[in-house]
Amino acid sequence: MAAERMSRVDTAWLRMDNDVNLMMIVGVWLLTPGIGHEALCERVSEKLLKYDRFRQKVVQDPMGAHWVDDEDFDIQRHVLHERLVVAPGQTPEMALQARCGELATTPLDPSRPLWTFHLIEDFEGGSALIARIHHCIGDGIALISVTLSITDGGNDPPKRRRREVAEGASDPSDPADWLADAVLKPLTDLTVKAIGMYGDGVARSVEVLSNPQAPLTSSVEMARTAYQVLSDVAALAVMPDDSSTQLKGKPVGRKRVAWNQPLPLEEVKTIGKGLGCSINDVLLSCAAGAIGQYLRDRGEDPTGKEIRAMVPVNLRPLEKAWQLGNKFGLAPLVLPIGIENPIERVFAVRQRMSELKGSYQPLLAFAVLSVAGLMIKPVQDAILNLFAKKATAVMTNVPGPARPLTFLGATIRQTMFWVPASGDIGLGVSILSYAGGVQFGLITDERLCPEPQQIIDRFEPEFEKLLWLTMMLPWAGEPEAA
Repeated sequence: MAAERMSRVDTAWLRMDNDVNLMMIVGVWLLTPGIGHEALCERVSEKLLKYDRFRQKVVQDPMGAHWVDDEDFDIQRHVLHERLVVAPGQTPEMALQARCGELATTPLDPSRPLWTFHLIEDFEGGSALIARIHHCIGDGIALISVTLSITDGGNDPPKRRRREVAEGASDPSDPADWLADAVLKPLTDLTVKAIGMYGDGVARSVEVLSNPQAPLTSSVEMARTAYQVLSDVAALAVMPDDSSTQLKGKPVGRKRVAWNQPLPLEEVKTIGKGLGCSINDVLLSCAAGAIGQYLRDRGEDPTGKEIRAMVPVNLRPLEKAWQLGNKFGLAPLVLPIGIENPIERVFAVRQRMSELKGSYQPLLAFAVLSVAGLMIKPVQDAILNLFAKKATAVMTNVPGPARPLTFLGATIRQTMFWVPASGDIGLGVSILSYAGGVQFGLITDERLCPEPQQIIDRFEPEFEKLLWLTMMLPWAGEPEAA
């Protein structure tokens, strides 16, 4: 098969690896009962390899990178069997967390397809399966689609006709490259004026980008859109660096991971209903409270402080997630870690989330990543470090299946993944809903947060405080107690 040009955004993620942060998404499934290595290899060959990207390696050149079939592909190089080493004083869960952290800092073989599965057959009466997939293959929403397809009863990716693309050219139908052309060219045109851009300027480009089937209908609408775009560009450019805390600094590149036992999703919904907030507002408020309490317990007063988390925003229809690739932007969300009152904090989070609605910043961040993918690595690093200076954390929230899944006849009793961080960001927060529960995961740099479980252990107390306070408040439409 001829080489296929990698999209600009995926190229940016490919080149984003550095000495302290590798752009791998690491995930784990806990299975009951256990599964075998041979059966796992057979399922992966049967299901996962139907996605071209998992049979292709990456070949880089001065202009970017190509996807090329690995003619020497061997499933045994990618589906690995290993025994978990439990050190004295460790529980099996602690040993698994240590192994996940170690794998998060172990580079994938660049001469092979950029993924591996690690099967630990004997773990707590079942098995544990650790997956590592490079971010250039796909984002979190896309990889959730992939993992669903390999579970029992999962659907194969839809068949599509392969289009011929000239060697060295990008596919004109690739949304990643089209988005970059639609946004970046108008924004980098020095002759563009702030509001006088009607026919082919920023306003029309971004509106078509947001909703290609609904062109702008009036000059007023175009002017309003143009003003919003330019305001968001200015906000990204002048955004101050993030607050200084123990969680921000120069990482050393050794990772630690942690997770909690799932919280009941119905109780999260109850809080949201009682306070008029979204599920996201509730979860992000608990995350901010846990981080703030962790800093207090370590002697740092976070009163009045806020930290910024870069939050991925999906830019593609969910039904097209199987196409893989990266189709998301980044929105800067401010977390009020200095507010101790749980009710006050959740309303503060709700306000900050509302401020992001209608913003073009995720689209513009996507476009910046597209441009970065065209640059030589030192220039790309300089561009991406601007994001890192503005944030302390990367935080993502991915919806999973509402019911437990099975894999090779075993129940997936618990699942978690960890989001990678770019530049010098040393904190990644992952939230995943699955089978009626909400799972928090944390990946940290050893220098900035040597014991992430200490933050994770504070999520549930913050959640319980918010739940009890919500239950004591009068709800809308209900009479107050005498």
